[in-house]
Amino acid sequence: MNTTAHITRHLRITGRVQGVGYRWNMARRARALGLSGWVRNRHDGSVEAQASGPQDAVQALVDWAHHGPELARVDGVVVSTVEAAEPCQGFEQSETA
Repeated sequence: MNTTAHITRHLRITGRVQGVGYRWNMARRARALGLSGWVRNRHDGSVEAQASGPQDAVQALVDWAHHGPELARVDGVVVSTVEAAEPCQGFEQSETA
């Protein structure tokens, strides 16, 4: 397996994931992993994110997303592949969509 290949994944996280520092913690974790992308709340109460970078780093963020920060309760994480994603600079918290 080539863990240095760059990939992009889209995540939709459900559960008690708003108002518990989920976005802030995800952005901090993604930056520490050297990923680019974004994370935002959704009006339906979920959190949505897109992460790009080395395959092993993206997978580490996906693994983290399944439990999130201490106060979160993650009920589900849906991960999908994004082809030819627009490159981002850094990892940002975006406005609610």
